[in-house]
Amino acid sequence: MDSILVKGGGALNGQIPIAGAKNACLALMPATLLSEEPLTLTNAPRLSDIRTMTELLRSLGAEVTSLQDGKVIAMASHGEINTRAEYDIVRKMRASNLVLGPLLAREGHAEVSLPGGCAIGARPMDIHTDGLAKMGAEIDLRDGYLYAKAQGGKLKGAVIDFPFASVGATENILMAATLAKGTTVINNAAREPEIVDLANCLRAMGAQIEGDGSACITIQGVDRLHGATHKIVTDRIELGTYMLAPAFCDGEVELLGGRIDLLEAFCEKLDAAGIAVSETDKGLKVARRNGRISAVDVTTEPFPGFPTDLQAQMMALLCTAEGTSVLEEKIFENRFMHAPELIRMGARIDVQGGTATVQGVEKLKGAPVMATDLRASISLILAGLAAKGETMVSRVYHLDRGYEHVVAKLRGVGAEIERIST
Repeated sequence: MDSILVKGGGALNGQIPIAGAKNACLALMPATLLSEEPLTLTNAPRLSDIRTMTELLRSLGAEVTSLQDGKVIAMASHGEINTRAEYDIVRKMRASNLVLGPLLAREGHAEVSLPGGCAIGARPMDIHTDGLAKMGAEIDLRDGYLYAKAQGGKLKGAVIDFPFASVGATENILMAATLAKGTTVINNAAREPEIVDLANCLRAMGAQIEGDGSACITIQGVDRLHGATHKIVTDRIELGTYMLAPAFCDGEVELLGGRIDLLEAFCEKLDAAGIAVSETDKGLKVARRNGRISAVDVTTEPFPGFPTDLQAQMMALLCTAEGTSVLEEKIFENRFMHAPELIRMGARIDVQGGTATVQGVEKLKGAPVMATDLRASISLILAGLAAKGETMVSRVYHLDRGYEHVVAKLRGVGAEIERIST
């Protein structure tokens, strides 16, 4: 099992290219099931989660080809479609559940295993299935599988009121509604850039969608969708992660492809902490203003609020801030599992339920630590960049699910980091 060795202390300077969004790509790929014509995605990230989705789509009968060193994904679902998504694949990644809506919309029935993914809290499928039931699907849970069948063989438009703004449920219903009979309205829809990206792709395929990016999305079903080519939006979580790097280590880093509009709430917190963010012709430039950063309070919220996927990285940064910071996690209840590992590095963190209080220290110290989930993995690596001595981060297989070429990208701006196979 691989580990990553980090030697802290040096400043970071240079450019880091930001990949296409993993979470957007994982929603866009199942859209190929909605059409018999080819769908091509450009600016694709090269990640293990993308390979898992590729495996799943191929098991369903789709043709999926990786081109240009994985940066282009060419897909087609013109043959016979298998409507059973098996546990052995689905268990690897929660986003596998995004084939449910497209399969129901195209074939009128589906059998999809309940999903897996990072152990960061309960993420039930009820909101997905309740929405599809409103559209005329009969759904039964047996032996760990969701058995879904559209009454009369075709989904029907409906008004769906989500109890909370679920990204995955919004994506599933959005895709299902494109081929449903009549009009579907999603109230309390998620507003994330990945939702807008999916809607843009579906529109390019011929879908009739309005209101994406707001809390109310309206979809007028059509008889068929055609092929399209779509460029995947910049990964705002990878962007935010690497924006923090020079704040840990000093220096100045330019993030190629970065956009402030993807992370406005996050950028506001960086500004309050004493980190300067400026736009360039190629993206965003980030540098610490003067000396030690200032403590700030953070509350995770759905977009456009502070992203839960950047909470672990921000906590690691605030471990060396001047003053006391309070972080409230309101999205996932088990997302402070990185705190004990940061404490091993000398951080002063007190976790009480969904709130973590961080008392900043002058310097973290290198130590052997263990990654517990995807975002925790990168937070420990960033902490190692700022720590005195060496930090060995083990169980970094999580990392490959969400960050491509981490070692190469950080080395490219001057970090002392290497991957060690054991």
